[in-house]
Amino acid sequence: MTPKHPSDSLTILTDLVLPSETNALNNLFGGELLARMDRAASISAGRHSRRIAVTVSVNHVAFNKAIPLGSVVIIEAKVSRAFKTSMEIYIDVWIEDRESGERIKSNEAIYTFVAVDETGKPVEVPHIIPETKLEQHRFDDALRRKQLSLVLAGKLNPHEATELKALFI
Repeated sequence: MTPKHPSDSLTILTDLVLPSETNALNNLFGGELLARMDRAASISAGRHSRRIAVTVSVNHVAFNKAIPLGSVVIIEAKVSRAFKTSMEIYIDVWIEDRESGERIKSNEAIYTFVAVDETGKPVEVPHIIPETKLEQHRFDDALRRKQLSLVLAGKLNPHEATELKALFI
């Protein structure tokens, strides 16, 4: 299977925050943002694997800045690392000023998807070759996050979590 680059899976969703999508403070509902990020991550995982890709977990979400009514929201998703059948998708969320075009990072998230066939059985996915320093950083961190998740789930002996151990040695 030919490896791919994170840029091959880049997905950008741009949308407005409408009144029906806001809370009592006129900010985008967190659940609405989660759904938008899930859609972007799904497309990104599908572009990487060229298969059906299903959400396995939401590993991290940071709601750092509220997104007000009327905002232009830009969601950028790309595969940060691919394992055997799973892919970690890193998502950056930006608010774009409609007048200046300036972008301010408001949120970020990390989702995990698995590629499946028509029967729902997991299938292998291509590996990732990072191209930028940021992509390399996210690629390296993804293995530590995966090992931590497996240790916490009791699926990996902590002594075998080599990348986690390296943080403390």
